[in-house]
Order: sequence, then structure tokens, then C-alpha cells
Amino acid sequence: MDTTLQDPLVGQLLDGRYRVDARIAVGGMATVYRAVDTRLDRVLALKVMHPTLAADATFVERFIREAKSVARLDHPNVVQVFDQGADGAYVYLAMEYVAGCTLRDVLRERGALQPRAALDILEPVLAALGAAHRAGFVHRDMKPENVLIGDDGRVKVADFGLVRAVDTVTSTTGAVLGTVSYLAPEQIEHGTADPRVDVYACGVVLYEMLTGGKPHDGDSPAQVLYKHLHEDVPPPSASVPGMAYELDELVASATARDPEIRPHDAVALLAQARETRGALSGDQLDAVPPQALTAEHDNAEDRTSVIPRALTLPRPLPVNEDGGTGEDPAAGYHRTSRLDTPPPLPPRRRPVLRRGPLAIVVAVLLVLGAGTGIWYINSGQFTKVPPLLAKTEAQARDRLEDSGLDVGKVRHAYSDTVERGTVISSDPGAGTRIRKNDSVSFTISDGPETVKLPDVQGYRLDRARTLLEEDGLEPGMVTRAFSEDVPRGFVVSTDPNAGTKVRAGSAVALVVSKGRPVDVPDVTGDDLADAKAELAEAGLKVKVATERVDSEYDAGRVARQRPDAGSRAAEGDTVTLTVSKGPEMIEVPDVVGDSVDDAKRKLQDAGFQVDEDRGLLGLFGDTVKGQSVEGGETAPKGSTITIRIR
Repeated sequence: MDTTLQDPLVGQLLDGRYRVDARIAVGGMATVYRAVDTRLDRVLALKVMHPTLAADATFVERFIREAKSVARLDHPNVVQVFDQGADGAYVYLAMEYVAGCTLRDVLRERGALQPRAALDILEPVLAALGAAHRAGFVHRDMKPENVLIGDDGRVKVADFGLVRAVDTVTSTTGAVLGTVSYLAPEQIEHGTADPRVDVYACGVVLYEMLTGGKPHDGDSPAQVLYKHLHEDVPPPSASVPGMAYELDELVASATARDPEIRPHDAVALLAQARETRGALSGDQLDAVPPQALTAEHDNAEDRTSVIPRALTLPRPLPVNEDGGTGEDPAAGYHRTSRLDTPPPLPPRRRPVLRRGPLAIVVAVLLVLGAGTGIWYINSGQFTKVPPLLAKTEAQARDRLEDSGLDVGKVRHAYSDTVERGTVISSDPGAGTRIRKNDSVSFTISDGPETVKLPDVQGYRLDRARTLLEEDGLEPGMVTRAFSEDVPRGFVVSTDPNAGTKVRAGSAVALVVSKGRPVDVPDVTGDDLADAKAELAEAGLKVKVATERVDSEYDAGRVARQRPDAGSRAAEGDTVTLTVSKGPEMIEVPDVVGDSVDDAKRKLQDAGFQVDEDRGLLGLFGDTVKGQSVEGGETAPKGSTITIRIR
């Protein structure tokens, strides 16, 4: 059964703009939905805070403040925040929707990954975290669930800055056990968090990608926390025999229990990861760990994969009964078969010749020459392409020359993850067997592609968004503010400011005018026509509620207004007026002859105010001798009844 059918938000239009289509995930803080922005006609993700948390004003304030800060993170590997708002009890974030899966899905379906795939995922994650660290943010909750992998292979990090106000360590749920598996020792022991806690978590995630399992396990969160405090993360090679020691060193560096020993932030760890990749051969990068789940192990061919095609792991070739390799054609492998060897011909008798010393020398030379020729044909004329990744152009040229290879074409390309002036890739790739003196081409990074932020101040919001998209930028979160100069619905400013150079695809936050601020006048108790005129003169629109209510005011007068008097609204905003149908008339109890206390209680219970009239003779009396409205008659609810005491 589709549980989204039971969700009251599915099918609703949130805040008059976002149509909620389906529930994607439920977490401890919020529920995530796939939705459509009906104004811009685009799919996005809505993160809606649980109503129990939304009732906490302090929590909501922090949620909004940190969402605004995260929206300014300018990086293509960070899930962008477009908008923030509230609709009744629903406090939400509108975010970039990434069609694909999470790293947790990949690990669940594929088990351990090849080192190349693990590094392909780790590096953009570190690039995103590095941008956050340099901007003063700490993620605090890095784990596979927060790493999104799009159908196009792009890797993005989610939930930046939104976990500070959530204490998940004390819970004992299974989800929290997953969270504590990535906590750094200093988070557990002292509650401190700086960029090195994200470095530690990434080291644990890398270990899990390389081995298919977490480094520390236990029957309870407390056991896992204890191991993080008192046990080092084991080397991946302990679970994957033959794994390159460079990968062990990378994991050990990131997961050092002493934070002073770890890389100081994700940028430093990213440099180590690239250095590690450059030190590995092609065979080491593409080695399939025994923990990898293959079609033979889990019948993957019989089910639909959630993993993007770009991350599908190559599977080991099946082995024939005769020890050779063969494949199932349905699995997409190239079939191989043995050729039958013809029976050897019977030996021919040859005359025995006498060999002198000269003949023996000639024979030996011929054998040596033939051996050398065979060696040259099979190996001597070949070499392997050296690793060039992250090397400068000069270093790459030197490496190729040292390997006896020529430099081919040197190309340039933009890169969001590879440092400007260093090698992104080579053709052929590192570890490829080619002839000596052949040429190798490589591509040099020009750094991230940047564009100049256009000046959209003074444009209508829809036009400003179009201009940003035409320049390769993403319209980001929209906040609204009063403005004396900029008309309602037009852009007041952007963040970053116009003229700033930013990465292509970056989100740009927009501040849109709410119009000139207006102090809402008090029109309660006024005649409806007079109230409308006064509000119109203030620059406000009027809406009259269809329902009328009982009130202290006469019928036809304004009983209440929203927004309240004295609050600030924007010019052109609407004030809703509720009209009175007059006071509610109720029967007055007869209290003559009752004690003063009993009389007051009866009248107050009926909905009246009570006043005492004792006069000179009733100063010490305690019996009601009369009342201003006789018992049995009606009076407006809430009005005052005077009792005379004699």
C-alpha cells in the first residue's frame, strides 16, 4: 500500500504555490516531499518540519536563520535552498530536487565499491564540505543518507546546517544508531564540533564504501559510542585483503581519534584523496572487493536497480567448469570459447649432423636473439601510462617523458572539484598499456566556470529569475522586505551582489519588495463603510468575511480585523474585516432574595458582569433586594447587571 495516500499534505497546495505530489522520506526533524512550484512550473523537494517542532518558536527561528545562511553556499555539490516559508502549522523549505538515489541505496544494493567508485563519490562530497568549511559552516551529520547521487551521476550533499538544533544522540532508534556510527570522539565526549568532525565522518563513510560495513558496530548506540572513543577505525585492508596501503593511510588520517592529527578541514582531506588516487594504478582502482554484491550473489538481474547506470559496478566473470571464463549473453558480457587444438604431427626423422664449436656459438646467439625479439614484441616495446591526476602541466610532461612517452594534445576544461592548473584526466587513462613513444593527451583544469552576476534590481521577480537562468545561474531563496522606493513584487537586492563573479549554476538569493510599509489603523467598532474608507485611504485593500459574529458592537459594525490594529503591513496588503451581528441576548437569572455571593455566582455563570449597589443602608447587608434587569428578561451577553443590597 502506498503510505503517501495517508499523508494529509499529499495532493495539497502549500502556501498557495507548492503542489505536494508524493512523500519521499521521513526523518526525525521533517518530512521530505516531491512537489511542483506552480509559479515556475518546476519540480523541487519540500522539507516540511514536523508540527511538534514547528510549535517551538526558538527552534523555528534557528531553522529559518540557518536555512538562509545555507542558501548562500555557492557550490554545485550542495543541495540548494530556493525558498522558505510557513503555511499555518507547516514550516517548510523549498529545495533542489535530485532525481536519483542516496549513497545508502548504493551501499545497500552494491555492498563494497571499487576504490575508483568510492573516490568518485568522496571527492565531490569533500568539495561541498570544503566550501562549507571555508564559509564557516559545519555539517555535523555526514552519513550516506545525506549524500545524493543523481541519475546523471552528479553527487550532492544535503541537510547542511539544519541539524544543529536536533539532538539525536540520546535516542535509541535504529536510525540514530546509523547516525552515531559517524560521530567523532570529541562530539561524543565534549559536544564540540568544528570542520574536523565532518572529516572524521567522511573517513567512516569512505571505510564503509571500501568494505561494505561500518568500522564499529554494537547492539546499542552506547556500545558504538564507546568504540569510537576507545578504538581506532581498523584499516580497510583488514576486511579487503590486498587493498592498497595508500587507502588504509587515507582512512587512518581522516579517522584519527585525536582531532589534532586529522586534516584540519575537508579541503585538506580532498587534497589527500587526490594524492591517493594519483598513487594508485588502474588495477588497484578497479579492484572488485569480495564484499561487492554481484548478480551471482543477490539476483540483481531479477530486480530493478535504484543505482544510476554510471555507478553500476563491473561484475567478476563467471568461471567455466574447465577453468576458463565464459558469460551469460543475457548479462551483457562478451562470450569467449576455447578453440580445439589439432593433434600434434608425428615427429619427422632428421639426419644427425655434427656440430662444431662455431655452430654451437651461432646456435646460442640465435636463441638469445629470438628470445630478445620475443620479449621485445611482448613486453619491451610497451609501457603503462603513469598517473597524472592533480599534477601540474609541467609535472605531467616530466612524468610522460620519464616513461618514454610523448605529450599529445593538452586540452583545458572547467572543473568544480579539481584545482585550477592541474590535470583532470588523461587519454589513455592511468595504468593503460601502450607502446613506448606513443603520445598521451591530458586535460588541464581551468577551475570552476564563473559568470558575472547580472544586475536584476528593479525587475519583477519572474523577469529577474529569467535573467539569472539565461546567465547560467539558479534563482535561489526568496525573502520579502518592506521598501519605500521599490514597488511591491520587484527585486530590492541579491546575495551575492550584482557584478560579483560566481560559479555557473550557483543559487542567487533574492530580496523582493513587499511595498511601502503601512501601520494598520484600528477600525473595530466602526461602521463598515467608514472602516473601508479609512483602510483604503491608508493604501490597504479590504476583504469582508462572509461569516458574522456576536460581539459587543451593534449589528453592522466591525467586530474584529486581521491583521490587528498597530501591526505593519505592506501597501496593497489585504485587511480582513468581520462584521458584528450584534450582541448575543441571554436570559437574566432572578437573584432577588439570594445572598450576595450566590447572586454574583449565578449572574457570572450566565455570562454577565456584576456591579453592587449597597447605598447607605446596605453597607452591612448580605441579601439582594433588587436587580437592574428583572429576572426572566433578556440582556446582551457580557453586559453588566447591578444588584441592590439592603
